[in-house]
Amino acid sequence: MHILTDSGPFALFFAFAIAHALADYPLQGDYLARMKCRSQAGNASEWFIALTAHSLVQAGGVWFVSGSVVLGVVELCLHWLIDLGKGEGKFGYVTDQSLHLMCKLGYVIVLAFGMMS
Repeated sequence: MHILTDSGPFALFFAFAIAHALADYPLQGDYLARMKCRSQAGNASEWFIALTAHSLVQAGGVWFVSGSVVLGVVELCLHWLIDLGKGEGKFGYVTDQSLHLMCKLGYVIVLAFGMMS
């Protein structure tokens, strides 16, 4: 939250976007990228654990940037559902990334307007 008070909402969104990019690319790795898709995983347990682990890394980024465990939990759930949709072929890469960034924009709005401390 210090980013918002020190630098403003654009800086907060930028920090969320950076955390997202780090968690979605170098911190995800090939194993999680493949196994979080049900069709690629060896079994349901492997798929569920991989999708959840990746979503937890994303949640950690939101928690780290915002200081809010509640937003971290929200990110865990939303990221999990968005990646499930992409993995099931409901939409593609651009929609997936757009939805993730819209979530980050929502967090900025919630924090900037004091809807959550």
